[in-house]
Amino acid sequence: MPRSVPAPTLDSAGIFHRDYVLVTLGACALVFLAAFESLAVTTIMPLVSRELDGAALYALAFAGPLATGVIGMVAAGNWSDRRGPVGPLYASVAMFALGLLIAGTAATMPALVAGRLVQGLGGGAMTVALYVVIARVYPPELHPKIFAVFSAAWVIPSLVGPFAAGLVAQLLSWHWVFLGVVGLVVPALLMIVPALRGLHGTPDGGTPAGAAPGDMSDPAPRKSSASGRLAWAALAALAVLGLNLSARLPVAGGAVAVAAVVVALIAVRPLLPRGTLTARRGLPSVILTRGLAAGAFFGAEVYLPYLLVERYAFSPTFAGLTLTGGAVAWAAGSAIQGRLGPRLDHRRAVRTGAALVLGAVVLVLAATVLTWPAAAVITAWVFAGGGMGLMYARLSVMTLALSSKENEGFNSSAMSISDSLGGALSLATTGIIFAAVPTAAASFAGVFALTALIGVAAVAVAPRVARRR
Repeated sequence: MPRSVPAPTLDSAGIFHRDYVLVTLGACALVFLAAFESLAVTTIMPLVSRELDGAALYALAFAGPLATGVIGMVAAGNWSDRRGPVGPLYASVAMFALGLLIAGTAATMPALVAGRLVQGLGGGAMTVALYVVIARVYPPELHPKIFAVFSAAWVIPSLVGPFAAGLVAQLLSWHWVFLGVVGLVVPALLMIVPALRGLHGTPDGGTPAGAAPGDMSDPAPRKSSASGRLAWAALAALAVLGLNLSARLPVAGGAVAVAAVVVALIAVRPLLPRGTLTARRGLPSVILTRGLAAGAFFGAEVYLPYLLVERYAFSPTFAGLTLTGGAVAWAAGSAIQGRLGPRLDHRRAVRTGAALVLGAVVLVLAATVLTWPAAAVITAWVFAGGGMGLMYARLSVMTLALSSKENEGFNSSAMSISDSLGGALSLATTGIIFAAVPTAAASFAGVFALTALIGVAAVAVAPRVARRR
């Protein structure tokens, strides 16, 4: 079917053109709220863990939502390819709000984790639905700009989110950090509703605009039913949850952990383009790089406020400044790549971004081992954020460019699944390391050493995102 809005000439069009402005504002509002919630929860979680005696479930509170998000992503991808992205977007926002309500009213750490699991289910589906909306509404020439604006939508919450979350938690209660977001979700969705009216229905197949048939390096999606993909997604999520809980098994914990990783890799394979786990050139390596970058970055980031609170005696309010610097740099890096456009080719942007993330994690590891000042940690994360901004937007653009109308839901889902599962497996493994090492200093060093190794893998795969000429 044709696009729901006319595609004006590039000279007159822009993401804030009258044909696109409503969907741009609504989508950015949803991204804004997701960004605020993510940064806020990372800031307050050390305080929540202490109050609810939940140190054993600290990593699960972050890895759990990423794991259940995989189920939401597959469901939204299947639904979007069959019926369009409108229904998945409405349902995902409702699920996201429900998870916030459960977490915000939790009185125990298991109850809070349960809310986070529901929230992750909705958040994962919302990500995929928004990507399909972008693919259906905007012409390919505007994709770099809309993804750059998505990254910029993190700027305000990154400036005020961590500080505000710490302040609310100290003056009122950490519960309001969750509950306060609920009241803003519905207005954000209402902003995008008018632009969704023409997006119902299944699109025609074909080659994406701007790509010649010979440029398509996307292998065909795996032939499996919608229910089969959901079953694989559920198995992958259960494997990640089992990996998180394996540290609590005194006898067979190691064997359970190894089995969980193997099961997760087997289960995720049908949910990704062929050749992803073997780093085949083109789209498979785009998807794999996304997951490795997420594992390196987020696996380290969630422990940075914890490190600043425990070692440097920062308050939760000021510990969030690390996240602020990284998020602002992320938005800046994304804006730079959007402004450069084709002058910065995709492969170079991805390689540079991966190298910056690896260098930052290594610097944090050195600061932890050598007890450098907190300023070294905060500065390092500015470079990490810049690398992610440079790399993530281009990986998103490449995924859509290498997708046809008939599989853009599958490929958008695969990209988000790799993102979430990479982060979830990293967080689950770092949680095991953190709990197993007897001293706090060695625990943090172990966490950052593992995420540095994941960063090395991202740097190795990054050059394969483009095929050889």
